[in-house]
This record gives sequence, structure tokens and C-alpha cells, in this order.
Amino acid sequence: MTTFLRWLLTAIMVGSGVYHFAHPAPYVAMMPEALPAHLALVYISGLAELAGGLGLILPQTRRLAAWGLVVLLVAIFPANINMAVNDIPLDGRDLPTWALWGRLPVQALFIAWAWRFTRRDR
Repeated sequence: MTTFLRWLLTAIMVGSGVYHFAHPAPYVAMMPEALPAHLALVYISGLAELAGGLGLILPQTRRLAAWGLVVLLVAIFPANINMAVNDIPLDGRDLPTWALWGRLPVQALFIAWAWRFTRRDR
């Protein structure tokens, strides 16, 4: 089951990273105004998702990649809060308030999911 979960997280992170480059507008819209260079930060976070996701594949890079994903997911959490507080549409679609706020605990689950792979293999 652990291998399946790791590969699933790999696919989600790589897919999300690619989406940052293919369709950056939804991510730019989520960015808190206080942050500079929104598009550059979207590309940097997309690259980090790609690297973290791919890093989960090899045993030699797995722990570092998992820690990188934990840090990344914590770092992008303010964008998710900004989205909920300011009722920002997701990819041009208005979401119900409960869905915007519901994304926050899902983000926490992703953090815990990535953290699972920070431990040494036994």
C-alpha cells in the first residue's frame, strides 16, 4: 500500500507541477497581494512540485524530496487561505464557500501524506 500511495503522490505532484506551467492563471489568482512576482512564484512552485514528485521515485532522493514537498505545501498554504478568505474562483469557476474552506484540511492531508515518506525505510 505504501508503494501505491507514494506513486499516487508522485503522479499528483508531477501533474500539478505541469499544470503550473500549462495554466498558470489560476495559481496567480490565488497569490496573496503582499507577495511579489506572482507568475515567477507560480513557476518556482511548479518546478518544486515536479522535482519533489519525481524525487519520490528513487530511494536515494525520496526522503529529501518528501521534506521538500512538506516545506512547499506549508509555503503555499497562505495562497489557499487567501483563496478562501477572498472567495477567489478556482480556474474561473466560482466554488461554494464550504469548498473553498474545505481545501484547507485537504492541504493538511497532503502535508501529512508527504511527511509519511520523510522517514527512513526499514
